[in-house]
Amino acid sequence: MPGHAALDLRGLRAIPPATWGRRDLRRLVAAEMGLEALPDGVGALTALQTLDVAHNRLTDLPAAVGTLAGLEILYVGDNRLAALPDAVRGLRRLAYLGADANAITWLPGWIGELCALVELRLQGNALRALPGALGGLAGLRELHLRDNALEELPAALGRLGELRHLDLRANRLRALPTELGDLRRLRVLDLRANPLEGLPEALAGLPALEKLDLRWTPMYPELPAVARALRDRGCVVLA
Repeated sequence: MPGHAALDLRGLRAIPPATWGRRDLRRLVAAEMGLEALPDGVGALTALQTLDVAHNRLTDLPAAVGTLAGLEILYVGDNRLAALPDAVRGLRRLAYLGADANAITWLPGWIGELCALVELRLQGNALRALPGALGGLAGLRELHLRDNALEELPAALGRLGELRHLDLRANRLRALPTELGDLRRLRVLDLRANPLEGLPEALAGLPALEKLDLRWTPMYPELPAVARALRDRGCVVLA
């Protein structure tokens, strides 16, 4: 369809030069190609809304990516990123960012400037802490942080008023900030495989919570009072 063109290059070993002349492209898939770098020509794809460069060998993204003013979906998972590329900062319409399965150890403060984000996937990295700037993502609905090395969470996460799904499985969390009790729309809270020593009482007041997963934590076999209260209210509590 005119204006809705897509190009899937999976299986190729290089991106054909003619690709950069495709001003009609809305979706480009350059995943699973063994790419070690993405050419600057990507900046010419001014209509691009989805860019998938997952499952490559990328250590960064060219600055040209940051000029893609209409980009809404970016997949950079399963690469060799040690940090979020600076180019991402310019993507103010980005709604989905998948940067899972990399080697990211920290998040920049500018992450809070991506105010259009609805879903952020950072599972399978090496994060030990999170910046308070994450609290600026007012429209975020899903935050996936499974399989990192998080030892604590910033109180600013309590400002994510639209958050529905918070995945913290397989980290090093011993405690949670009381401010998580402010997540009035939260439906799923996954705390599996954390060395938790307790839960904040404020969690008992989460009105929308449907599932609290405490499997493989010290919360078994005796659930804390907060978890019992949620279970009695109808929340599915797994332990």
